[in-house]
Amino acid sequence: MTEQTERSVAEARASAQPPAPPARTAPPAETPAPSAPSAAPPSPTVPPPEPPAPSAEAPTPSTDLPRALPRTAPVRPHPTPPPLTEPRPLGEPRTWPRDFTDRLTAPLPGVRALARIAREGKLRPVPESLREIQELPFEPGPMPQAGPTTLALTWAGHASWVIRIGGLTVLTDPVWSRKILGTPPRVTPVGVRWEDLPPVDAVVISHNHYDHLDAPTLKRLPRHTPLLLPAGLAPWARRRGFTHVTDLDWWEAVELPAPGGTVRFDFVPAHHWSKRTLFDTCRTLWGGWMLTAPDGRRLHFAGDTGYGHWFEEIARRYPGIDVALLPIGAYDPRWILRPVHTDPEEAVRACQDLGARVLVPMHWSTFLLSAERPMEPLHRVRTAWTATGRPREDLWDLAVGASRVLGES
Repeated sequence: MTEQTERSVAEARASAQPPAPPARTAPPAETPAPSAPSAAPPSPTVPPPEPPAPSAEAPTPSTDLPRALPRTAPVRPHPTPPPLTEPRPLGEPRTWPRDFTDRLTAPLPGVRALARIAREGKLRPVPESLREIQELPFEPGPMPQAGPTTLALTWAGHASWVIRIGGLTVLTDPVWSRKILGTPPRVTPVGVRWEDLPPVDAVVISHNHYDHLDAPTLKRLPRHTPLLLPAGLAPWARRRGFTHVTDLDWWEAVELPAPGGTVRFDFVPAHHWSKRTLFDTCRTLWGGWMLTAPDGRRLHFAGDTGYGHWFEEIARRYPGIDVALLPIGAYDPRWILRPVHTDPEEAVRACQDLGARVLVPMHWSTFLLSAERPMEPLHRVRTAWTATGRPREDLWDLAVGASRVLGES
């Protein structure tokens, strides 16, 4: 375990034990069993089977789903956050642990859980709900003009965003492919045509699942494009010819020069996991990104995550988050997906934990990865947001292809 790993784990345990109501307690201890090879390519939504062990049995179904707490303002973080780490050099060669299973915040499902999923067959919406696909919001339009002081978002679909910050154009988890391994084809087109993109100044990747790390899309980029990756993914990118590759541990950061100054990219924890081949479960890290503009405005891109204690710790370290991009889809059945995918109510609660002013839902309306009805995530996130009493204009429930600009600071 690296010094950074030991520090992250120690801080997680310390931050998970303050006096608080039971609903805000930390997840179980992080001691899952290592994974065994599966017999088929990994699904981007369902964790792989693990060797049977008492600590890795499937969780039992529960109706005690976390719900957004009625609040009139975001939760404010701790008044004295710890100092941020010094930025690391871009392209720095790193040595990492063999795997990151110690970072899991819930055990991966075991053989019994996978057998139950196979028996029940409930990983896709029921056929009669598929007529809702025609209702999925799709409103492509021109991207807004963005100068050095602009913070603007355009949703390409799923977890793929075109972010304009400090004069830079940043792509998150870019997937422009129509079909990815292990899933049906996308049900809405890409919201931004590739040829309409401005020059890409950086790409951030949250983890290596196929619906977030899409090799055919990355091959469209110039090989000198800076790629910012989770720990352990740099060799994958270098083998594909990319020359400006940086992989980071949790709480580490790099800075990129920009027309408006310097944009800082911090890699932050998430409640998820990683796997890309039959034999690499948790061999690379997973997480989200905090982007800080030269004027101090902050955007949190959560990538893919379940609900848990990390949101409050992120808020403590990065006070004053302006925008939080949080997943609201791929959550049903809850008994198996709860540890790794937030449902809409949990996404609203996570936004409150982060102390973020604006919630931007994502990770729905593109690939049908689980059993909820296609339009259900949107209806539920709107209801949960209304229950908090927060301003309706601070829920940016965008259509695929739509854009929003954060007001000038």
